[in-house]
This record gives sequence, structure tokens and C-alpha cells, in this order.
Amino acid sequence: MVLASLLFLALSATVSQTPVVAALGSACGVPLTAGNCCMGRVLTGSRASSIRVFRNVKDYGAVGDGVHDDTAAINAAIYTGNRCGNGTCGSSTTTPAVVYFPAGDYLVSSPLQAYYYTVMVGDARTPPTLLASANFTGMAVIDADPYGTNGANWYTNQDSFYRSVRNFVIDLTRMPASASATGIHWQVSQSTSLVNVVVNMSTKPGNNHQGMSGGFMGDIVFNGGKYGIWVGNQQYGTRCVLVHSTYMSQAVFGSWNWGWTYQRVIINDCQVGFDLVTGSVGGEAIIDAVVTNTPIFVRSSKPSNGSLAGSLVLNNIHLNNVTTAVMANDTTVLAGGTRTIKSWGQGNVYAGTRPNGTFTQGEIHSAYKDSSLLDHNGFIVSKGHPMYADYSVDQFKSVKCMGAVGDGMTDDTEAIKAVLAKYAGCYIIYFDAGIYKVTSTIQVPAGTRIVGEAWTQIMGAGPYFNNQEDPKVVVQVGVPGSQGVTEITDIVFTTQGPAAGAIVVEWNVRDPFDQQAAAGMWDSHIRDLLFLLIIANGTHLQDADCPAGSNSPACFAAFLGLHLTYGATAYLEGTWVWLADHDLDGLDQLTLFSGRGILSHSQGPVWMIGTSEHHVLYQYSLVGAENHYMGLIQTETPYFQPDPAPPTPFGISQVYDDPTFENGMNMAWGLWVQSSINIIVFGAGHYSFFQNYSTACLGNTTCQAQIVNTDWSSSVTIYSLTTVGTTYQLSVEGDGVIYWANDTEGFSSTVTLWRPQH
Repeated sequence: MVLASLLFLALSATVSQTPVVAALGSACGVPLTAGNCCMGRVLTGSRASSIRVFRNVKDYGAVGDGVHDDTAAINAAIYTGNRCGNGTCGSSTTTPAVVYFPAGDYLVSSPLQAYYYTVMVGDARTPPTLLASANFTGMAVIDADPYGTNGANWYTNQDSFYRSVRNFVIDLTRMPASASATGIHWQVSQSTSLVNVVVNMSTKPGNNHQGMSGGFMGDIVFNGGKYGIWVGNQQYGTRCVLVHSTYMSQAVFGSWNWGWTYQRVIINDCQVGFDLVTGSVGGEAIIDAVVTNTPIFVRSSKPSNGSLAGSLVLNNIHLNNVTTAVMANDTTVLAGGTRTIKSWGQGNVYAGTRPNGTFTQGEIHSAYKDSSLLDHNGFIVSKGHPMYADYSVDQFKSVKCMGAVGDGMTDDTEAIKAVLAKYAGCYIIYFDAGIYKVTSTIQVPAGTRIVGEAWTQIMGAGPYFNNQEDPKVVVQVGVPGSQGVTEITDIVFTTQGPAAGAIVVEWNVRDPFDQQAAAGMWDSHIRDLLFLLIIANGTHLQDADCPAGSNSPACFAAFLGLHLTYGATAYLEGTWVWLADHDLDGLDQLTLFSGRGILSHSQGPVWMIGTSEHHVLYQYSLVGAENHYMGLIQTETPYFQPDPAPPTPFGISQVYDDPTFENGMNMAWGLWVQSSINIIVFGAGHYSFFQNYSTACLGNTTCQAQIVNTDWSSSVTIYSLTTVGTTYQLSVEGDGVIYWANDTEGFSSTVTLWRPQH
């Protein structure tokens, strides 16, 4: 028997920090003995023997020789086990799967359907090729949300969570150039990622191939085709994308959004870099781009005519032989050439407490970027998902092999502590798929690398975490003053209710000297609720326990989601800090209470590329913080507010620097900034859709009065701020400043830039 889970790690890994699929070391072909460990299975109650997590496509009949049609075999590897898909299930956490592709050429003739809670991963040393046949039929080679026979998607768009695709080459070149071929249909929401993917398309003039349609991606290459990326969604962040094609019409075609941040984009030899549908694309923010031999960098479909017609922010854009930098319809707005655009914007620009913005189509304020946030090229630091391909299998230690159970019922506290005490810093600590119940604080030493399998869950449970007057940490990463290379990937931190005093993750560790982004989390989430229904006794935080409208002390999920302490540094990519508003295994609405989302006291550097939503007091709070880069951050106010209004059912904590609720403020803050300096928010979506579960307030944008606040002493620059349902988009010292109606762009309102006057 192969030690499947650890072998998957060694075979699927990459530590690439550039948009190129890396050919790094692996332990490919090393035979291992599983012993008595339950690798590749979920140990949860009575179904433990039937839920296989790790699946090698060759075990299901795939050949990978580029000749045999492997479509049916691969899809069987994905769907086997009564998993959530095919339009029969809205969402589910009970049947996770890691679908592994050894090196090879896998011929496919119809879409590979990425079921809910699925990681599709290829060997990073020799990335497998998904080769679309000449007669391929269907929307895309990989389809994360297929359309059924009735024309409806399998999953509800805003609830399409937990999918990841890593380490593949997708080849469309056998398909006719005239075919509408697509590499990936990525119609997904939070807790999803595309990492290290190359899409090769036709290079013939006039071809109709496109690389991808959909959401978040990092370290992606698109070669050839008509479109590199065709995107449309509420909001997303995109990091490290290379688009190259002599005949490509558009590198990025934006059909609609409320807000989108592109960080570190390289465009070579295309006709148009970004082609945006005016009136449908609300806010577009692009930072650290290099554009070469491309006649038009950004084009919008309609002229602005001196008023808001799609907000645009360009920051640190390097142009090489680009004729036109920005074009509105057929009119040049900003000339190109070979030069660097430091900071340019189109839209309404505000400063201080002036309530009226100035429509600007030109140079705008350039926020100070501390050198600690930048790499040697002067770009915001970017680091891809680490997966340790250079390590052999015997350099991993499985917590299940070392005595932990991971069934959601057994107390695994002492077993996990023992593994960390003995092996942290010497081995990579592997948390096999499962739910690891802990009843006291788990201390993760600086220098530890932790890896999960299909979003392994570490769950804080018991009375130790249920006193909001004396909050306790579930997982403490480093102790104050510690430093070391510390990485956490593919883990979900959860609680079992009631847990009114749970600080789910406290982050103390900082980067070693002269190593940037060495301490961080990737594809790891803080979800203040566990959903796995097959655990005996459940989480006590599901629809039967805490239905919408409930007000029970039993429905406390956490005191605080993530705390970045004073001396910490952190690189957070795809870190979703979510208090559930609905049951993922039933879709019924819930009323749960988590006091706070992300609190940062860190002096930096901190890079945040993630979301936080539904917490009672705030989603993001920066108090005494310095040197933060916050990419596309997205929040939602709890659906039950203002019944009760914050801080109820929590108290105000002076120890944790809680915000105030004055001037009629009866809803949670999206972003609260106090006594903080050198804060850059580059793209933000702060939304309020409900009052006590009713959307009637959206009709006149009165779901809440204020949502973003800063004090006078802070230096924070906010680019591309989008709000929904909020009367004042930004406040200073608790007083509303920017009125939503001044910045309407369809359903949302967008501020191109706000900065303090000092």
C-alpha cells in the first residue's frame, strides 16, 4: 500500500514565486508502507471506512499517454463516493477529495467536473498536461460549476466554496482555432484558488480560444488564444499572471465586477491588455504590471465624459513600447510609450473630510510604500503557495501516524502537542484529512511548517474556550518575540460551540532577518463554525441548533478570529475569516455570534490578500499597526444586525482595543483603523445586504449608516473602495464623510481614492 497522503504532498508541490509552473524536486515513484495509519481517509464517525480523500487518477483507469481518452476515468476519480455535485447538492463538507495526477498527457474530450470540496493537483516537477481532444465538447477542460440540462449552475455562485486546482498544463491546441475553447471555467466564490497553471492555446490569427473565465488565481501563464482571461464576478484578487501571445486580442476581458485587484501582471505581445465593459465593471485596480509590445494597455467601452464611468487605478505600471496607456472608447485618455506610470486614476477622488470628491482622469496620490513591503524590483512582495517538492516523504510527520485520531470526537490535544514538541522545525507536520478536536491552546513554535489535506480542520472545543471575560487562544503561532520560517497551508481553524472566549488563531511569529514573507498562511481559513454533520453530537452550531433569528448563548462561535500581535509579520494569501451565515451541509440560514474578525496590532510588514466577514463588532481592525498592504479585502455585515446591535451579545474590550459605536452606528464595522501608519488598501469591497435578514434596505441604501472608519492620527490610503447598502462609504472619527450617491456605479458605489489631508 502506498502512503498516499504524504506521497501526494511530495508529488504535487511547488515553491515557485513567479508565474511559471516550477519543475522542482519530488519523491515520485518512492514506494512507502502505510503501516496502521489511516492516510487518505476521513475518520469521522461511522462512515470512516467509506470516505477516501486521496485519489490517484491512474487507480481509476486513467492512462496519461495522450492517446487514450481519460475523461471518464478522471471524472470517476472526482465523483466516486456519493460526493456533492451534478446538481443534486448545493454544498457539502462531508466528502473532501484530493485528486492527484501523476506526470503524463491526459487526453480529455469533455469537461473535468470539479465537485464541491475538491483539490485537483498535479505533479509539480513534471506538471501533467490536460490535453483537449480535437473533438472536445463542453464549456471548459476544467469546469468548477457546470451548467445542468435545465440551464442552471450546479452550485449557487456566491456559495461555491472550497475548490483548488494546482500544477497543470492545459493544452487547447488540438482543437480547431475557430472553436470556442476554454481552459478553465472558474465560476467560484471564497476559499478557492488556482495555483501554477499554464494554458496553451492556438497561436493562429483570429482564433477563438480563451484561457479562463472566473475568479482568484496566482502564478498563472496564458499562451496564445483570443483572450487570456475572461472574467466577471463580484470581486476577486489576482496575483502573478503572465499573458503572452502575438495574436491575442485581449489579455484580460472584464465583463462585469464590483471590484477587482490585479497584482503583478505581465503582458507581452497582445493587442489590448485590459478590455473593460464600461457600466458593468465598477472598480479595477492594477498594481505592479509590466506591459510590452502591446498597442493598448487599458481600454474601456464608453467615454467617461467627465464623470464616473468605471473606476480605474494604475499603480507602478511599467510600459515598454505601448502606444496607448488608457483609451476610453476610441479616445486616448493617457498616452503610452516606454515609461513608468507611478499612480494614475479615473474616478472620484477624496481627501480628508471633504464630502465632495473631484472627478479625476490623471495622476493621483501615490501612497508611501515602506521598503519592508517591497521586493528588490520595487514590487509588493508576492509569494506562491508552498508545497515542498524539494522534500522527500520521510521528511514529513503525520499526526495520525503519531497518535492523533482526527475524528472530531476524540480529544487530540495531547497527541498534537507531543508531535509539535518532538518534530516541529525538524520535519513538516502533516495533518491528514479529518477534524482534530483540541480542548486547550495548541502552541505552534516558530519555524514550523504545517500542511493539511483538503482543508483539514483543527477545532477548538470545550469550556476552556467559552468565557468571553477571559478569552483563550485555540492555536498560537509562535510566542511573542519569536521568528522563523513558519508556513501553514490547507488548514481550516474552527470551533465547536459554544466558544464565546475563543481567539481562534493568535499570530506572534515574524520573518527571520532578510527573509520576506517567510511567515505566512496560504489557502488556510478561520471558519468560526464546523459543519461536519456525521460527527456524533455535531458542532452545536448548525441549523438545528442556531436557526436564523435565534439568540441563544449556545450560539457563540468565537471571541476573535485572527489576532496579529505587535511584533508579528504575516503573509496571508487566501485566508478567509468567516463566521458562517448558513449551514454548508444544509444551506439553511443561521444566527451565530463571533465577536471580531481580524485584529492587527502588527508593526509589519503584513500582506493581506483575503477576506473577513459576518463578525459582530468588525471584520478588520487595525490599531497601532504599521506597514500593511491589503489587497482586495471583502466583508459583509452580519445578516441579523441590528437585532441585536453591536456590541451585543459581546461586551466592549479595552484589552483588545474594540471600536466604538456612536452616532447611531448599529451595525458592524467593515474596516476600523486607529493610530496606524503606512496602511495601503488596494481594492476593498464592504457590503451590507440585510437588516434582520431583510434586503428591503437595499432599495434606498440604508442597510447601515457607516462601514469604514479611520481616525485623524492614522495614515491610510484607500484605492478602489466599493460599498453596497451603506449610506456613508467612509467616515473619519465616526462621522460619515463620503455619501454613497456621489459614486454610484450600477448596484455598487466606488471611490477611486481616499487619503487623509495630512
